[in-house]
Amino acid sequence: MEVEELLNTLPGVNNNQEIADFSKVKIRTNLQETAFFFPQLKTDKAGDISFSFTTPEALTRWKLQLLAHTKELNSKVTSLETVTQKELMVVPNAPRFLREGDEITISSKISNLSDTPLTGQAVLQLTDAITRESIDIALDNSDNVKNFSVSEKNNTQVSWQLKIPFNVQAVEYKVIAKTATFSDGEQNIVPVLSNRMLVTETLPMWVRSNETKTFSLDKLASNTSTTLKHHKLTLEVTSNPAWYAVQALPYLMEYPYECNEQTFSRYYANSLASHIANSNPRIKAVFDQWANSDALLSNLEKNEELKSLLIQETPWLRDAQSETEQKKRIALLFDLNVMQHSLSDAAAKLRQNQMNNGAWPWFNGGNESRYITQHIASGFGHLKKLGVSTEAYQTDKMIRNAVKFLDAEFVEEYNRMLKYTAKEALNKDHLSPMQTQYLYMRSFFPEIKESEKVAAIRTYYLEQMETYWTSRTLYTKGMIALVLHRNGKNATAIKITKALEENSITSEKLGMYWKSNTPSWYWYQAPVETQALMIEVFSEIEKDIEIIDNLKIWLLKSKQTNQWSTTKSTSEAVYALLLQGTDWLSVREAVEVKVGNNTIDPSKMDDVKVEAGTGYFKTSWNGAEVKEDMATVTIRKKDEGIAWGGLYWQYFEDLDKITSAETPLKLKKKLFLKSNTNTGEELSEITEATTLNVGHLVRVRIELRVDREMDFVHMKDMRAAGLEPIDFISRYKWQDGLGYYQATKDASTNFFFDTLNKGIYVFEYDLRVNNAGTFSNGITTIQSMYSPEFSSHSEGLRIKVAE
Repeated sequence: MEVEELLNTLPGVNNNQEIADFSKVKIRTNLQETAFFFPQLKTDKAGDISFSFTTPEALTRWKLQLLAHTKELNSKVTSLETVTQKELMVVPNAPRFLREGDEITISSKISNLSDTPLTGQAVLQLTDAITRESIDIALDNSDNVKNFSVSEKNNTQVSWQLKIPFNVQAVEYKVIAKTATFSDGEQNIVPVLSNRMLVTETLPMWVRSNETKTFSLDKLASNTSTTLKHHKLTLEVTSNPAWYAVQALPYLMEYPYECNEQTFSRYYANSLASHIANSNPRIKAVFDQWANSDALLSNLEKNEELKSLLIQETPWLRDAQSETEQKKRIALLFDLNVMQHSLSDAAAKLRQNQMNNGAWPWFNGGNESRYITQHIASGFGHLKKLGVSTEAYQTDKMIRNAVKFLDAEFVEEYNRMLKYTAKEALNKDHLSPMQTQYLYMRSFFPEIKESEKVAAIRTYYLEQMETYWTSRTLYTKGMIALVLHRNGKNATAIKITKALEENSITSEKLGMYWKSNTPSWYWYQAPVETQALMIEVFSEIEKDIEIIDNLKIWLLKSKQTNQWSTTKSTSEAVYALLLQGTDWLSVREAVEVKVGNNTIDPSKMDDVKVEAGTGYFKTSWNGAEVKEDMATVTIRKKDEGIAWGGLYWQYFEDLDKITSAETPLKLKKKLFLKSNTNTGEELSEITEATTLNVGHLVRVRIELRVDREMDFVHMKDMRAAGLEPIDFISRYKWQDGLGYYQATKDASTNFFFDTLNKGIYVFEYDLRVNNAGTFSNGITTIQSMYSPEFSSHSEGLRIKVAE
């Protein structure tokens, strides 16, 4: 049935008449379905209707499902099928990614859909996606032309064997087939992942008024490793530590995982960026200057899916771009139009993911999480404290629903305590970290009216805080001080801050810190978040600038090149820095810096410019430019105030050379060849001596041992470039009483656990062998999402696949 026939069979529809308020055309392209809506669609005088669409497939069977209805809801549905094709077709079988040191066979199917035999040549052209230079020789592809012959209505195959080098970061391939009469081609970009780990060593630096200091990055100075490869050495200096908050925001905006904490981090970062960009015209002028530079986004940056994979698997790739391109990228993130879209998108996701009772789970499909909900609500409180408006994105209802849920949880925990506590024991210590975090969150929203029950319980816990604060952890003491201060209990709040100050350590090298501020797998024992909270405590209660500056020294000490260790710690650190970050225009005389024997004077360097209004400058050295004598940095400041700086050394090292802390996590990973026999499914372990074939099924088995309870854990299982996942759908799963979110990515399969109880867990999933060659299968890593010091990894394995 033709389209116009469908429409003309609708009751009450004549030619040249409005067909519907909404007419819908569904187009099925292979296994994907797209719906197009045409409001108020009309026929022409002949009663015909036309529409157009495009599809990336050159040879595709389309099935069109059409639905039309009138305003009176008279409707008709029909289906149409069509096939489009070319006489000569090229269909490359390329992997999703390549890995350094692998050998891989890339094949391409050539289809002859004509009525005569065809002969011709196929060529594989390889280009560096960044430099745009040919890299055929580097990948051992000098013999890149293959002859082919294919009979009518038939297929054939050509293939090329490649060796992946260690100095290419992304490959653009182009496969072209030509005959005397026909031609076809396809091109795409494939990232090259490293088989090594990127390690970052940091050296925070600061000088006070009229002072000269020398700093040394000891690990760089004493490096003797024969397998270590320098990646980059970066120096940055500024007179205002709030600038480090600006540098960290793109990390929050681009983090790839979709848990609700990180969705909020994107909203949080965009809100702060918008606030900063609008806070002063001279600040916005800096970003506009960057945005108007001549640097252009490369093809890598325009491909959002590839960009996501590169950020996720090869974060150092973006560092390879010039400083101008990096500044332009930050400027784009601070573009008001971009931020408005990102803010709107993140706010919409938060609204969509919020459960009916007001809670957020960590990942959608999981259980409600009081901790995640309190963290997000506290984040909205931080924005409010900084004067950042969120009204335009309809967050008020979200916040009120979250607070309503948390009020109920606050009462529920209190009632559980009453149930198991004798009346005469109520005055004993019943103050939990979760109740303390709730009261800290609630102190940001006094305008949201609380019930009489909540008010009475709050009074009880305020008394508990005044009595039992001395036995609490450092982080909890900080929250207690702020809660008491905001509830009019100033005497005890000041007593707590004095005790915190007396128990702290202050040194020239480390600033002000606490010996007890050590990492753990509990959320209230996170060093960066604790230090950020201490800055909030002393900024709000004591307001001692010298103490605050010393606290920031320790906080900046823990900073990596463009972020702190996690999204959560980065967002808390950004908040702490911006609490005292209003003096954006304090332009002071530039500091004098020496790296090794070289003087770094930005006023005399063409490629290093001090940013207007901030006094910030940054320069870096790549790869072979990095020398051991550059580990020593001397900074001289000739005027008043504090100058801040950082030296960041990044290098690649073999996995077995990287040490990690002892953790309660142990991993073991094995691969099995899966085959079906007369007696059922049979598994045989794959070793480096095993030879696989294209088409084989591989079963991945991961054994995880946990010796204590842990919250918010991320396990990432890398895979070989020649293996393809079978299960593409990311979703929440339940297994043996354990709930987790499983996400399949291009180069890995990821598992996110809200809670891991003590025990042994086994995870299995299947892969299909897609390419011949020899491949590194990578490793499986696991770490606490918000305390990454607690991590572990499995051993690596190389696999061999025959032609």
